[in-house]
Amino acid sequence: MQRLLLLPFLLLGTVSALHLENDAPHLESLETQADLGQDLDSSKEQERDLALTEEVIQAEEEEVKSSACQDNFEDEEAMESDPAALDKDFQCPREEDIVEVQGSPRCKTCRYLLVRTPKTFAEAQNVCSRCYGGNLVSIHDFNFNYRIQCCTSTVNQAQVWIGGNLRGWFLWKRFCWTDGSHWNFAYWSPGQPGNGQGSCVALCTKGGYWRRAQCDKQLPFVCSF
Repeated sequence: MQRLLLLPFLLLGTVSALHLENDAPHLESLETQADLGQDLDSSKEQERDLALTEEVIQAEEEEVKSSACQDNFEDEEAMESDPAALDKDFQCPREEDIVEVQGSPRCKTCRYLLVRTPKTFAEAQNVCSRCYGGNLVSIHDFNFNYRIQCCTSTVNQAQVWIGGNLRGWFLWKRFCWTDGSHWNFAYWSPGQPGNGQGSCVALCTKGGYWRRAQCDKQLPFVCSF
């Protein structure tokens, strides 16, 4: 009789054990899924951190490049403010030596002048600054480049100075405009600027292409103000 009473309890114990064994894989699966979820979250956090790091690096690079241009502009301003650094015989161009250039739609209030008298790049920038309160011209689109080329095609020399020059140091060298505007357009001749020599930019009066030239070369130039 006692054996008959114990039998149901034994059967219940066996069934419970089977249920526990069947639930074990399910519990393990839930734990595995939780671990995978944590891994994915961790991976996403790492990706976000990496993206933020790359953004910071890019921002720092742009800041270094920008400061490379700015430092040079400040050096030029310091030199121009020093009377000893200026030509004692400095004179602004005569009226017959300048030609008004049609303006750019980008700046309706700006004026542009072609100065026929040849100067070095530094002298030309000095004339633009002291005589007109401006800079050597910066060019930001093809249409305006074409206007400059058409106007300068009448000069006797094959090139004229525009405001681009190579600045910076080591790996941070880049072309900048003397007026500090963004370098967002270029119209280089084939092989330029990589195969060119010199740190200053001249526009070819035939075709309007740009070439690197030695900065001490004397050329006509275009001022903007």
